[in-house]
Amino acid sequence: MAEQAKKKKSNKEWLDWLKAILIAFSLAFIVRTFLFAPVVVEGPSMLPTLHNGDQLIVNKFIYDVKKPERFDIVVFHASTEKDFIKRIIGLPGEHVEVKDNILYINGEEVEQNYLNDQQGIQTELPIYTNDFILEDLPGNYQEIPENYVLVLGDNRENSTDSRVLGLVPMDQIVGKTSLLYWPMERMQLIRK
Repeated sequence: MAEQAKKKKSNKEWLDWLKAILIAFSLAFIVRTFLFAPVVVEGPSMLPTLHNGDQLIVNKFIYDVKKPERFDIVVFHASTEKDFIKRIIGLPGEHVEVKDNILYINGEEVEQNYLNDQQGIQTELPIYTNDFILEDLPGNYQEIPENYVLVLGDNRENSTDSRVLGLVPMDQIVGKTSLLYWPMERMQLIRK
């Protein structure tokens, strides 16, 4: 009898462990699929803000509860095989133009402090953006349509962004970057 009770207790412990492991894997799957995901920056297109190899957490549900904002840094599906990280510059209903390295939204000048101010330190690197107007981009739009955004890399001279790809549909946006967690010395919450 005692032997049978021990066996039952041992089986119950194994079942409890198995349940705990299955619950942990299920929760991890749900969090990674629907809430947050890690992403690694590839290339120099977001310098000086993000560096090649930086590891970030992407908030995948934020745009289910609020609209994107200008200067959010987002991850989106650029193709079926590749995701890109860029900054939202233009929102639905807006006209975007860059002339003489100045960003204009609906004809009004907009500051882009993030281009030369990294963590409160002015950089000496001049950031240059070739002149363009929204009508010059793929799609030839007069204004950004509903459910689309215009994105640019911070390193404007070396970025494949809306100037090449066209406007990005909201349903292709994976999420907003929220935390840079690696390398440790650059750990920070991502701000605009």
